[in-house]
Amino acid sequence: MKGNQRWHYQEKKIYSSFACPLPPEQAVILEKLRICPQYVVWRLLINGIPPGRDPDLIIKEMLFDTVPVRVYWPRRAAGAEPRRGLVWVHGGVGLFGSPRAYERLCRLIARESATVVVYPLAPEHPYPAQQLSCYAAVSHFLKNAGGYGVDPQRVVLAGDSSGAAIVAAVSQQLVMRTDLPRARGHVLLYPFLQALDFNLPSHQQNHSFPLLVKKQAASLGLLYLLGTDARVEEVMGNAHVPQELRAKYRKWISAELIPEEFRVSAHQPFVPAPFSEGLYQACQRAFEPTLSPLLAEDAVIRHFPETLLLTCEYDIFRDDGLLYKKRLEENGVPVTWHHLKDGFHGICLLTGLGPLEFPSTRKSMKSIIRFLERF
Repeated sequence: MKGNQRWHYQEKKIYSSFACPLPPEQAVILEKLRICPQYVVWRLLINGIPPGRDPDLIIKEMLFDTVPVRVYWPRRAAGAEPRRGLVWVHGGVGLFGSPRAYERLCRLIARESATVVVYPLAPEHPYPAQQLSCYAAVSHFLKNAGGYGVDPQRVVLAGDSSGAAIVAAVSQQLVMRTDLPRARGHVLLYPFLQALDFNLPSHQQNHSFPLLVKKQAASLGLLYLLGTDARVEEVMGNAHVPQELRAKYRKWISAELIPEEFRVSAHQPFVPAPFSEGLYQACQRAFEPTLSPLLAEDAVIRHFPETLLLTCEYDIFRDDGLLYKKRLEENGVPVTWHHLKDGFHGICLLTGLGPLEFPSTRKSMKSIIRFLERF
């Protein structure tokens, strides 16, 4: 771990219990004064009010190969058959995801689909430590599924936003394992999948649309990768990508590959910012397929399981999902695609929040339940 990453991780730990009740736009001032990082405010906003006890579930915190996890078991009759299992990897770019923010979502899935849900409790690790933690937890679960009342042939890996990228990264590693059962499926909600081009049509169309605006996404990504977002404007201009890499990966990442219906009038031809060798050297790990899963080779992707992919119209990462759908289908991976025309990034975090729930929130959760019930 680089020095600036280690400092940033320690700083996050110091602030992890800081109560900062200001709205996000005011949090920028506190961050500049080194009082309260922005992601603390976001964590507080998405955490909501803690849910009460659920009589239909058994919930325990455990260790999976030294990784803390929370496990949700639906209550069951004695002698029942092993259940399906699901590992949920949260989003938040390793900065502000939290068990409390995903508690309602995990409970709903466990309760309504009779699925044992595992949630790795590792929200505050810089790259690549979070991937390594989740890989260890997933490997342990696949190897020992029977001990948790789960059929090892019915385990699904799921995640939202950057958590979906971690699912793809973990799966790249699992392809090489012959000693573990294969995951039965993937569930990817509005996934972040590449750090090469921040100017696809969806970036341009939704650059200022809440809950995740373009500059904030780039800033959080740099904090996750480098521990500093000092050069975020250059990254938003793609100044970190040399011409040869643009040419190499144009077959997978390009506005020309986006279906015409999504290339709206808001999309304008983009001229990259002047290339910076220093920025490229600092950001080289952004081009690893474990951080940018769209860069994984076909020989790896074709081994991935059936995938449920959810994209949202008003999401800067919409086109990441569309490009990944294309890659999966071209490699023979069955894809169930749901597109929320009125959806936005993070919409599933509103699960169980009553009047804050959008119609598409419940619709997206039902699509997950239906997908799981096929296995």
